[in-house]
Amino acid sequence: MLSRIISLPSELYHNRKLIMQLAKNDFKTRFAGSYLGIIWAFVQPIVTVLVYSFVFSKLRSGPVRDVPFVLWLVAGLVPWFFFSEGLNNGTNAFIEYSYLVKKVVFKISILPVVKVISALFVHLFFIVVVLVMYTVSGHYPTLYALQIIYYSFCMFVMVLALSYVTSAIVIFFRDLTQIINIILQVGVWMTPIMWNFEDLKITGILAVVFKLNPMYYIVFGYRESLIDKVGFWNHPWQTLYFWVFTAVLFFIGAKLFRKLKVHFADVL
Repeated sequence: MLSRIISLPSELYHNRKLIMQLAKNDFKTRFAGSYLGIIWAFVQPIVTVLVYSFVFSKLRSGPVRDVPFVLWLVAGLVPWFFFSEGLNNGTNAFIEYSYLVKKVVFKISILPVVKVISALFVHLFFIVVVLVMYTVSGHYPTLYALQIIYYSFCMFVMVLALSYVTSAIVIFFRDLTQIINIILQVGVWMTPIMWNFEDLKITGILAVVFKLNPMYYIVFGYRESLIDKVGFWNHPWQTLYFWVFTAVLFFIGAKLFRKLKVHFADVL
């Protein structure tokens, strides 16, 4: 059983060219038929950033960590956008590509990663936008900004691991999609994205609970890369926790997928 689970990353690697081709096609066809096409992939995140920036800039005065509030906000919102879209896309991978799931010879294990990579394309665009915003505002990114590549990789692996869990379960329990949407709505407020962790002076058990959220590691990582100029190696225990959590999640997801995939075609 263990060898079959460990073989999943190898399977994804050997099908990497097919994965990239399918991811590109998925990204293009998602908005096929609309007049603006793939532009819609960027409209909603941009509108969300503008709305949150306007509302929260009115609720508070002054910069955060010596940068304008909008810059502090987007550094947290951009990774959350990818997490949210990647998880939703990955969860519905087998349902959306049910015609491929029913093909005996097709490696259906690649479908969740196809959907997550499709979401990654938009994320990469917004990383560039964020870097431009910081540069134009006079807060020039340093070499620490390269850590965004590391934190994006962290988030990609975590979302993929979670997607293998949710995509395997949702076929048998369709209500999971709605449950995930509710969790995401609550999660964006439970993660220090629109509010500053230091401002509330949260300590003790409550602080530990917040930090157990793996997206805490990601959001703070983006901000420390762009604002505080702090390396991820300065948080060895948080880094260890994140990767242990992700590895366990990937193990669970791979095991669930291997166990349930034989029933996918029948249920779909």
